[in-house]
Amino acid sequence: MNINPNNFLIKKALNVIQHYNHEKYWRMRSEVINPHSKMPVILKLYYLLRIKKMDAYHNASLGTNLGKGAIFDSPPLLPHGLNGIVIGHDVKIGKNCTIWQQVTVMQGTSVKSVVIGDNCILGTGSKILGGVQIGNNVKIGANAVVVNDIPDNCTAVGIPAHIVKPKIKTLSSAK
Repeated sequence: MNINPNNFLIKKALNVIQHYNHEKYWRMRSEVINPHSKMPVILKLYYLLRIKKMDAYHNASLGTNLGKGAIFDSPPLLPHGLNGIVIGHDVKIGKNCTIWQQVTVMQGTSVKSVVIGDNCILGTGSKILGGVQIGNNVKIGANAVVVNDIPDNCTAVGIPAHIVKPKIKTLSSAK
């Protein structure tokens, strides 16, 4: 028997079981961190409470405070939900990013904020620390620790993370 995960009832059941509804979470979060929102403060506080409860259930924190927080240009893809993801309050993450479980992105003692470009993939357990700038279309490998800037269109792996040069297929190696 195949179960369609996009089925309305299946989605609702998973939301209850997992204590996380992606659409509601990001809609509430956008109201909570928006300092110019016209929403009553009491409702913002209720939303913040719900967000923090979801975060606590998943041992996560996505840099959400009343009237400020981490900036996401679009809600990220979270293949494993909020599971252990920790994002600092002064982080900026671009559009269409994928964040796997147990990822940490923190400013640390640096004066600069962490900035992550568009279309990035942060692999399972990766750590982005200390005011680094990560370009667009970057892949960070599982458990990598990024402490230096990463330019566009690169893959970084290891501790500390270093850029991996892609293997270029030549006509002789393609045979």
